[in-house]
Amino acid sequence: MSATIRIIAGAIALAAISDIGCTAAHAQTAQQMNWCNGKDGATPDLEISGCTAAIQSGRVVGTDLVIVFNNRGIAYNAKGNTDSAIADFNQAIRLNPQYANAFFNRGRVHRANGDHDRAIADYSEAIRLNPQFAVAFFGRGIAHNAKGNTDSAIADFNQGIRLDPQSASAYLNRGTVYYAKADYGRAIADYSEAIRLNPRYASAFYNRGLAKQKNGDTTGGDADIAKARQLQPGIGQ
Repeated sequence: MSATIRIIAGAIALAAISDIGCTAAHAQTAQQMNWCNGKDGATPDLEISGCTAAIQSGRVVGTDLVIVFNNRGIAYNAKGNTDSAIADFNQAIRLNPQYANAFFNRGRVHRANGDHDRAIADYSEAIRLNPQFAVAFFGRGIAHNAKGNTDSAIADFNQGIRLDPQSASAYLNRGTVYYAKADYGRAIADYSEAIRLNPRYASAFYNRGLAKQKNGDTTGGDADIAKARQLQPGIGQ
């Protein structure tokens, strides 16, 4: 991390792989189903092969088929194959337009691709379908911040934190938006909360160190940066 701190986008992960139901489990081998569900130490390649076998069988239908496409999309994204990931999330949404996870996951891929408008649209639909979807608020906050919409970003982080006050990365990211607005006091408070929740959070120590320096506390800032480099050698260099 350079002396200019930034949102930690990777901290907002794809929605978790969901388990395919028992009916679908009879359509393929138990091993293939476990791979598609991300079990048994499955690599992304094994997850893709298990899900593809389920799709090609023609015997997985309804909600189970929606989950299979969503799971395979997650595996494709893990391999960096974003076009195939988006295609699978599109298919999951076509089969069930009420499936919030697929909108969230597609939004995250759009955000990673730098298409923040589409990301915001997908996160917004996920939130409409599931108003308790904390990580969708976090993801939309990151996308808003990338577009320079700092007030909208903070509003989304505020709501996400209300829903999930134990998310250290959310405090880190909200602190980074406050830092960008030169509101160093609030940035320091958020970084401190991230550290309370995760005492080994190197990025939070580093960012708090920079904020303290900007706020006139050189000694405290230097101590935080030293702690960050103890936890993660080379951070900021």
